[in-house]
Amino acid sequence: MQNNNILKLLSIKYPIIQGGMVWVSGSRLAAAVSNAGGLGIIGAGSMKPELLLQHIKKAQDLTTKPIGINIPLLYEKSDEQIKIAIDNGIKIFFTSAGNPKLYTNLIHDHGGKVIHVISTPEQAIKCENIGVDAVVAEGFEAGGHNGRDEITSMVLVPLVRMAVKIPLIAAGGIATGAGLAAALSLGADAIQMGTRFLMTQESSAHQNFKNLILDQKNDFTRLLMKSHIPVRLLKNKFSDEIYKLEQTTNGEELKNSIKTHLATGRAKNGMLNGDIIEGELEAGQISSLITDLPTCQELMTQIISEYNQVIKNLHIF
Repeated sequence: MQNNNILKLLSIKYPIIQGGMVWVSGSRLAAAVSNAGGLGIIGAGSMKPELLLQHIKKAQDLTTKPIGINIPLLYEKSDEQIKIAIDNGIKIFFTSAGNPKLYTNLIHDHGGKVIHVISTPEQAIKCENIGVDAVVAEGFEAGGHNGRDEITSMVLVPLVRMAVKIPLIAAGGIATGAGLAAALSLGADAIQMGTRFLMTQESSAHQNFKNLILDQKNDFTRLLMKSHIPVRLLKNKFSDEIYKLEQTTNGEELKNSIKTHLATGRAKNGMLNGDIIEGELEAGQISSLITDLPTCQELMTQIISEYNQVIKNLHIF
């Protein structure tokens, strides 16, 4: 992996990047991932600017390694979040849910890198054309906010690889060393994992949420809210309510009903506070493969070991 483009771009040891998840990926998780040789990311989507500043400073106290910030561009505070991150020495910006062109030159002018999350090869081409440094191709299997086209990672990653020359990070449905090997073989330079890092000791996800994922089977998630912003959720009372709304209403009535449900702080109540009945619980399809809660260091060691074993056992017919 010595010549891996992502390792050079981000100055990390392993091509393994933690997803910037709302309510889950704060300073403790980001620093632990970076200390273990990957790239840790602070998920700014659930943070007011002053809280983001606290997490940046705490993460910098916990690691001397590079850390990144994930900023969903649909939020009204994204301008302020980016300024705070730049002013405090952050050089790696993962952006999503918006147009990275608004900030790419600004971040580059301050010596930073921009990596944008995409769900189609067409989006990847646009990113390359405006000077984005790398893209995250996130497949339909991923938890949280998702692409409307429902392209799986096995299809999306090679399509994006054929479409652009910039470094490519694969995301969605990856939690193991075998997944890392598969992603690299499809043309990715690295992987990004959300749910797998959610299920570590350092993540701020509530223990109720973690325990629920440990108990999941293979039919536990559904993609909902496509009329608003598509998101993959664990099945519970809240997601059942959203599903029923989508079956019985449409148009503006549906959008307004979804906004009303989300406005009550469902994501924070579910993922951070542990309300697994009424809360919004974002997680990927890969949850059914997760059976433990390791530290980030243990997880990184496990993934690299499994990757090396998988590569060793591959046979050419």
